[in-house]
Amino acid sequence: MDDTRHNVGMAVLGELAARLGVADRWRGDKHVSGEVIVSEVQHTRVVLLRPRLLMNINGVSVAKAAGKYGIKPEDVLLVHDELDKPLGKIAIKHGGSARGHNGVRSCVDCLQTDVMLRLRVGIGRPTGKTAVDRYVLGRFSSEEKKVLDSVLVQSVDLLLSQKEHIKQRKEADAPLNERNQYKGGR
Repeated sequence: MDDTRHNVGMAVLGELAARLGVADRWRGDKHVSGEVIVSEVQHTRVVLLRPRLLMNINGVSVAKAAGKYGIKPEDVLLVHDELDKPLGKIAIKHGGSARGHNGVRSCVDCLQTDVMLRLRVGIGRPTGKTAVDRYVLGRFSSEEKKVLDSVLVQSVDLLLSQKEHIKQRKEADAPLNERNQYKGGR
């Protein structure tokens, strides 16, 4: 994986996999056009996906993985770069427009909904006359990498807190006999 601004979401996934102790478990899955880790965190199944398609069509991979692993669109959590946030800033967004991000647009199109939870990781906008496409495909400077290290930690902390929210929502949706299984695991 290259360390371009456009791939900051992949860097967050790498940090998450490392924190969960599963970073060595990425496996290629041709059926989803990506690499996958299936793990369990606090009695909740978690599927991590690194699409291996171009950013602008990665929704194909996300939709295939959602279908294969029985994941509803509202339980998908996208992690992506965000031009409109400065480097060092992160935010959770529930549904809504792709805001010009072609990778997010692809996911919305392929899942046929915009209900996905999104972790938007700020990369800032280019300065001067640098074109946006050139900027997002550029690598982080050494100064930016220092900021990025703490952003990765903060992002994983936020993702793990959202995972608990998703678990609670799944418990509320589960049949009564399944709810008891969840409660017993706490």
